[in-house]
Amino acid sequence: MVRRVLREYTFKLLFHVNFYEGEELQEQLANFLENEEGLDDASRQLLAGKAREIISLIPQLDQQIAAVSKGWKLARMGKVDLTIIRLALYEMIYDDQVPGKVAINEAVELAKKYGGDESPQFVNGILAKLIRESNSSPQT
Repeated sequence: MVRRVLREYTFKLLFHVNFYEGEELQEQLANFLENEEGLDDASRQLLAGKAREIISLIPQLDQQIAAVSKGWKLARMGKVDLTIIRLALYEMIYDDQVPGKVAINEAVELAKKYGGDESPQFVNGILAKLIRESNSSPQT
């Protein structure tokens, strides 16, 4: 399956985090994966694993997002925008196969498709700040 399509499914899976917790979240994710017709078993397993990994990292991802989103508390951000930013940040930090610029470009495309009129600029701005922040922080 094409990486862009997998990314879009991952976004849809992660979007559930905004509405469900714990056992109910796991049930919703399982239902989504089971009922999505365009997925084969290997893709379902890949998506489930990636979604679980990203969900486990949300506290760390949110901490980084909050650090650069001056004047924007995470609770104030649109759920679509926040989900896209989390996914892109995950790819930028933890997915060695996705260059940072590609993660940002794909995030902006998702924002154009699923977000509001201001979403592409907002997502791009937050991700650009995250890149600048990571480039300016001292390496240990």
